[in-house]
Amino acid sequence: MQNYTDYVVTSRKKTVFATDVILRNTYFLLSLTLLFSGLTAVLAMSFNVSYPGAIVTLLGMFGLLFLVQRLRNSKWGILATFAFTGFMGYILAPTLNFYLHSFTNGGALIMTSLMGTGAIFLTLSCYVLITRKSFDFLGGFLFVAIMAAFVLSLCALLFHLPMLQILISAVFILISSGLILFHTSQIIHGGETNYISATISLYVALFNLFISLLNILGFFAGNRD
Repeated sequence: MQNYTDYVVTSRKKTVFATDVILRNTYFLLSLTLLFSGLTAVLAMSFNVSYPGAIVTLLGMFGLLFLVQRLRNSKWGILATFAFTGFMGYILAPTLNFYLHSFTNGGALIMTSLMGTGAIFLTLSCYVLITRKSFDFLGGFLFVAIMAAFVLSLCALLFHLPMLQILISAVFILISSGLILFHTSQIIHGGETNYISATISLYVALFNLFISLLNILGFFAGNRD
């Protein structure tokens, strides 16, 4: 009986240690990719790059995501992760330039959105880490919500419906917040055992959260030139 108890305790310690390692590696890689993505965006902005177009953007995003997933168990997965996040920074640059050149308070809007994204991420992450609550139940709901929001966003773009775009941005804020809760919970409860996959999941949630906040701030608080 004593041997069995020792075995259970040892197993639990190993599990906790493994999840702590994944969590640390995820946050470390996430920090590096966010910095790299930001640097890429700044460089692209300085060269005033134009938006590559919907087809190139979608092919680049999903192609690099597929590459990351294929290589996530090897050292090349880290390079693929930086390639994906760098590409996301590149396609973000035209949007940032648009806000800087179209609004007298464009810089303030970008900084407010950036700080809001950071505050939401830190608050939700700390809540999960402190309470150790499981958010696995959000998985199915988030998948359906993402598909529905994606279809609605296409409709808003095709039919030029600004208010629908703002509503979709608000929905994406909720979805991104749910994804942060879900993926952080997955890490600490052993549902996610690969820090590269975890990093990409959190990065995409933060990217969408930032863009959505920026859209809403620009609509309600932007001062046009």
